[in-house]
Amino acid sequence: MIKYDPLWRTLKEKGISQYQLIKDYGIDKAQLQRLRQNLVVKTLILNRLCQILNCRIEEIMEYVPDDN
Repeated sequence: MIKYDPLWRTLKEKGISQYQLIKDYGIDKAQLQRLRQNLVVKTLILNRLCQILNCRIEEIMEYVPDDN
């Protein structure tokens, strides 16, 4: 399973709020909701987040094996 928990930590470390992502950088609210729920998101969004945060993909998402 892909989880986006690292994204929230990275946002905090960089001092960028979800509100700023929406208002200043044009990230769609629906995409942020999908990230919160660990749902599928477009790679375009992941690329944009890496640009905004000046970070690597590992600082936005992680793979966690399923329990079964």
